[in-house]
Amino acid sequence: MSCCDETTARVPPTDVSRRSMLKGAAAIASIIPAVTATKATAQGKQIKLAYCSQLLCGVPYEVARTGGHFKNHGLDVELIYTRGGGAAMQALIGGAVDYAATSLDVAITAYANANADIRRFIVTGRLPLFAVVTAPKSAAEITTLKQLEGKTVGVSALGNADHALTLYLLKQAGADAGKVQFATMGVNLLEALRLGQIDVGLVQEPALTLLKKAGARVLMNGMDLEDAKNFLGGSFEFMGVAVRTKEIEQRKPEMIALSKALGDALKALRTMSGEQIVQSFPKEMTTGLDVKEFGEIIGQYRSSLYPETVAIDLDSAKRVEASLSAGGMLKTSKGMEGLHDTTLAGG
Repeated sequence: MSCCDETTARVPPTDVSRRSMLKGAAAIASIIPAVTATKATAQGKQIKLAYCSQLLCGVPYEVARTGGHFKNHGLDVELIYTRGGGAAMQALIGGAVDYAATSLDVAITAYANANADIRRFIVTGRLPLFAVVTAPKSAAEITTLKQLEGKTVGVSALGNADHALTLYLLKQAGADAGKVQFATMGVNLLEALRLGQIDVGLVQEPALTLLKKAGARVLMNGMDLEDAKNFLGGSFEFMGVAVRTKEIEQRKPEMIALSKALGDALKALRTMSGEQIVQSFPKEMTTGLDVKEFGEIIGQYRSSLYPETVAIDLDSAKRVEASLSAGGMLKTSKGMEGLHDTTLAGG
């Protein structure tokens, strides 16, 4: 499971196009418990692009929609919000949508473990959304990843992306993962860390900001490009768009247009304020958030999280594959070979 799972999805409460999305794909209805859609109108055939509804993942797609970048390239894109990256990928495999934007771990496991006939052709995110953080009371004692030996580390679940990433980081740090006790905490990591029930945990934003204010120590921030270079060896391919392999030839002009539109959005978001980026989301997706804080978070991380272009970096992708192997999430030796199509946007 990706970090973009059902616990971090912010699916709007309305159900605008559930019937049309699932028409001809009833078999996967149970995998997509709630979806909705927002259109970027333009001339031409409407295309459906699903993503996991995690806000930091969705920034390029929402900017492309509200900024008119899809429309500028002749696309009529309907964004489909699903409860997690796995649901978005299942929607693609089942034929309910035309494209799925997911984290790479979701694409690799579908491709390698389930033999999904898909190709990933552009990238819109280059870092994982996790940080390794101590509990406030453990901040003085634990200062390095090597010191996780003999400690209790909280992850959402064994076999999830955060668990796999931790195992990879421990390996890179020369630590013995067998000496680390993993606690599966689901969505309760923030409070468990605050209360000192665990020594260290893998968290996302805004939990990271809240814990730092409480005195926690950040051992590795995967959302920071410099930390990624120091601890992971470089960027770590994250969000990207996949298509069904059998449709590539007929969709090639459309795929090129989609690549250009999202490339324009990546350039545009670098000049936008955090507040402007937040405003690009449907209001239903930001209801209940501290919008000012979220805008500040985007402003802090956008240069690291989002690449300058949509071109695929295969070295970045190989780091993700290595983390999945370290975490035992690849059930076959197939790996990601053949998953990426670099002919449209380079790589």
